[in-house]
Amino acid sequence: MNILLLGSGGREHAIAYKIAQSPLCNQLYIAPGNAGTATLGENVSLDLGDFESIGQFAMSHRVEMMVVGPEAPLVDGIADFFASQPLLRNIMVIGPSRQGAMLEGSKDYAKAFMQRHAIPTARYQTFTSATLAEGEHFLETLAPPYVLKADGLAAGKGVLIDPDLPSAKAHLREMLQDHKFGDASASVVIEEYLNGIELSVFVLTDGSHYLLLPSAKDYKRIGEDDTGLNTGGMGSISPVPFADKAFMKKVEDRIVKPTVRGLREEKIPYCGFIFVGLMNVGGDPYVIEYNVRMGDPETESVFPRIKSDVVQLFENAAHGNLDGCKLEVDPRTAACVMMVAGGYPEGYRKGDAISLGSDVDSTILFHCGTKRDSEGRLLTNGGRVICATALASSLPEALLKSYNRCQTVEWDGKYQRRDIGQDLLKLMQGN
Repeated sequence: MNILLLGSGGREHAIAYKIAQSPLCNQLYIAPGNAGTATLGENVSLDLGDFESIGQFAMSHRVEMMVVGPEAPLVDGIADFFASQPLLRNIMVIGPSRQGAMLEGSKDYAKAFMQRHAIPTARYQTFTSATLAEGEHFLETLAPPYVLKADGLAAGKGVLIDPDLPSAKAHLREMLQDHKFGDASASVVIEEYLNGIELSVFVLTDGSHYLLLPSAKDYKRIGEDDTGLNTGGMGSISPVPFADKAFMKKVEDRIVKPTVRGLREEKIPYCGFIFVGLMNVGGDPYVIEYNVRMGDPETESVFPRIKSDVVQLFENAAHGNLDGCKLEVDPRTAACVMMVAGGYPEGYRKGDAISLGSDVDSTILFHCGTKRDSEGRLLTNGGRVICATALASSLPEALLKSYNRCQTVEWDGKYQRRDIGQDLLKLMQGN
């Protein structure tokens, strides 16, 4: 079949990497893609906010399946648009309806959904500029640190964790009155801080049945030891060592099953991924947030471990019979290290020439922000540029292979964290 994949980052390169391996895929189109996806299919210049043009392309190129990588088109209702058009409604769309995408599109909506279905999460309240004083009072009832979340989409950067009450109140005013995150922070969710270890759990669901994908842990801060500004993600590890069978059974019973059951009970159309951001608090899982697509850079460590035909899984999900599928997973550990442009996540340059060097360990390079110029030269084209993913029988070996590959990739101003996975190694050693 002909498949259209929407997106341009490392997540999409990793998804394209698996789609291209499927015998069910005749032609893969990636819109708009990057220099890495261009080696797996045909990049096409489409505006992801222009659903009419995407639909016209899908019809003229006889697309039978569309996989939506990023969250914005889902929150804006691309699945609903395709379902409403007689000539598009038979195209299999891997991505939830607009209502389903509200689990990511609104933090307040997601928290209310969790409350309705008794899914464990932190205590919270939501405030607007009209209720700023009430928000400041609610902060006074909490113990530090203080968690403030922009209600809407903020490219993964709308969460602030403040160590003291004065800075939390100042940031609340900046978000609500000064529009720190634009329209995304017109409402702000304040919630109690959960002290534990984060991990990401991924689910593929048809709205009634589900498959639990490999777990992962990502690293958000730009600086080592989780310091500095939040980023889109500086690396990831899969699987997460502490997410053993006993812990994952708690996740499945307390979170995954009630979430899918809640979607079904509320008659919310949902075919696609659920990304559950979790906190392990003393051995018990709590939901930090939902996302309605795969994570980035978690996809770059999760998807290389999936041995099953992902196109077959997507097709089963679209037809509502995921219950007939089994997921085959590579037991090895995957380590992903992100290389970024100097200055990221603040001001950074684009257009620097990249040298990929050579690979001796079968490490995969996933392109995140790259392009080729008219002469075919590979250039930087984003803050997060390229990540190196390695598979190995142990976490230390996977990290070594990934970091060795990073050393061979060069451009002016390249930066990467040197401590990805070190917290998990200490945890495994009992330190």
